[in-house]
Amino acid sequence: MDKPAIITFKRNFDLAERIREHIGGEILLYGDDVFEKTFKTHDAIIAIMAAGIAVRKIAPLLGDKWSDPGVVVVDEGGKFAIPILGGHHGANTLAKKLSEIGMQAVITTATEVRGKDSVEEIAEIFGADIETKDSTKSVNLEILKKDVPVLRIDGPKIVLVNEDVSVLSIRTKGFVLGIGCRKGVEKQEIIDAIEEAVAMAGLKLSDIALLSSAKLKETEDGLIQAARELSKHIIFVEDSEINSMNARSDSAASRIGLKGVCEPSALFVSKNRELILPKTVYGRVTVAIAR
Repeated sequence: MDKPAIITFKRNFDLAERIREHIGGEILLYGDDVFEKTFKTHDAIIAIMAAGIAVRKIAPLLGDKWSDPGVVVVDEGGKFAIPILGGHHGANTLAKKLSEIGMQAVITTATEVRGKDSVEEIAEIFGADIETKDSTKSVNLEILKKDVPVLRIDGPKIVLVNEDVSVLSIRTKGFVLGIGCRKGVEKQEIIDAIEEAVAMAGLKLSDIALLSSAKLKETEDGLIQAARELSKHIIFVEDSEINSMNARSDSAASRIGLKGVCEPSALFVSKNRELILPKTVYGRVTVAIAR
């Protein structure tokens, strides 16, 4: 998402400036045509005003969720950040970013409320484009009911799908860092291992687009906390996908029927499926990096 337009009344300019200092953007003073102009020039809007004012101004401008900008309303006290348009198209992410400066992000989209990732969020996590946009409504409804598998198909192939299948095309830039760990490993030990591995590969932490691990690690508290502290998404890969990869290194995970954890999970999620750092052991943590 590009830098947002921050629309404010003059009396709230200090709050607008605080927001701009944190996330960037352009401050615009409220006027009769300011929403009409920014709808055409920005893909995100932060409106510092009552929600009713913003709703009345944007209502005549609405097209569809794929072209409309995300809109987040912030109250004049700077307490709440409320996505009112385009939650799955950047507004939720923007509200969460504002929570870093003390606001409460008020998220109302059903998938987020239930702790699920929507199709749009999965596309963002993987750095992918949604090719079958009309499918997202039905697929997101299914995600609310059950786990919907994410499958990867490498070409060249021709794929025929029904209307309730969301097709995403990968465009991920950056590297994927795969992690394996012993049960109960603390957050800091995982963070230390990640930082050492990134340095060993000659990279910076900002070069890492995603973290990955095996599905069996999705309840590992230290791993989840480490990803959160580093502000990185983590993908937990299904056993069948783990075993579809050709891992280079031996793994103790073979005792539970897996070819490995850190290497195959990183390979599965990465675009080119090329290891640049094979499995490396850091105490009770293993790390591999792929691109």
